[in-house]
Amino acid sequence: MPADAKQILEKIRELPLPGNVRIMNVCGGHERSISLAGLRTALPPDIELIPGPGCPVCICPEEDIYQAMHIALNEDVVLLAFGDMLRVPVNVPKAAIRSLEQAKAAGADIRPIASPTEAVTIAAANPEKTVVFFVAGFETTCAPVAAMLAEGIPGNLLLLMSGRLTWPAVAMLLDSGAPAFDALIAPGHVATIMGSEEWRFVVDQHHLPAAIAGFTPESLLAATYSVLRQLIEHKVFLDNCYTQVVKPGGNRMAQQLLNSTLMVVDAAWRGIGVIPKSGLELNPKLAAHNARLRFPEYVDEARKKAGAMPPGCDCAKVVLGKIKPTGCRLYGQSCTPRNPVGPCMVSDEGACRIWWSAGIRKATGEQASVA
Repeated sequence: MPADAKQILEKIRELPLPGNVRIMNVCGGHERSISLAGLRTALPPDIELIPGPGCPVCICPEEDIYQAMHIALNEDVVLLAFGDMLRVPVNVPKAAIRSLEQAKAAGADIRPIASPTEAVTIAAANPEKTVVFFVAGFETTCAPVAAMLAEGIPGNLLLLMSGRLTWPAVAMLLDSGAPAFDALIAPGHVATIMGSEEWRFVVDQHHLPAAIAGFTPESLLAATYSVLRQLIEHKVFLDNCYTQVVKPGGNRMAQQLLNSTLMVVDAAWRGIGVIPKSGLELNPKLAAHNARLRFPEYVDEARKKAGAMPPGCDCAKVVLGKIKPTGCRLYGQSCTPRNPVGPCMVSDEGACRIWWSAGIRKATGEQASVA
């Protein structure tokens, strides 16, 4: 651990904690850094770090993945998706095709990509084909997609949007009346684009400590120290512990691109339900590139239900911070990275996959609740 991180850790250990303190880290990248650096075991036992809803693969609606699969299987298209999306299972009988990866094995032309520019390149290289880009991601993913749209895309490139905004999910948790956390560490990469002010509602409306963090142990520990000091001193404010890149107002150009190409809509989150004004969809002026409008027959209204996780999977409770990954009934049993049952074990930003990769195994008598 770097010297700066050790110094901050010592300061945290010296704090007169008021008892058990639950701190939610929203971002999947934060959770990966916390787990791989072993911060949970380094911190005092009264400090509980809770993974939050910041995994876009985990909360991508089951019906969107199902729609993408069946467009690829039944239409003469090339379907593109970010790599993690290919392994996410949908709720169908075991004998049926359950993922984009299995649809690819069955003959569909499905290709993993790492950036939106690859989608433009593939569409331009295949002008005779319809190319569908399945976009699942938060603000940091949707901003470069918006830039791609603003620059202009080939006429044969369609987008199946499943973009989401981060803050409405946290607002939903706080508005529930019984949030599973006492303080919040907000995602630095989202704040870089949208501005630090986007997280002020946590302090102003809910009177909880909040700090924006980067992805190093130093930044995460600095944010942890900040929110603990706020709790102890009863002085709640929004602290920016990632000043290297997070500025007031955020990235105005990225925001302008998002506003000019995409629109905010009510959107479903897998296993959670519809969260108002939490989704990003193509602006009506880009309707010619909207895959949902081009292939309306694959929109299955019957699949739009809140309880859309696979049977027995507690991924939604993990995403909401209600249980630890090890509290899931399937964790490490029928659900492992090699054979994932739920999306939280698929993605590199999924808490279950992160905990498993960090060597955290299901303990005998593990408590299901984080409280």
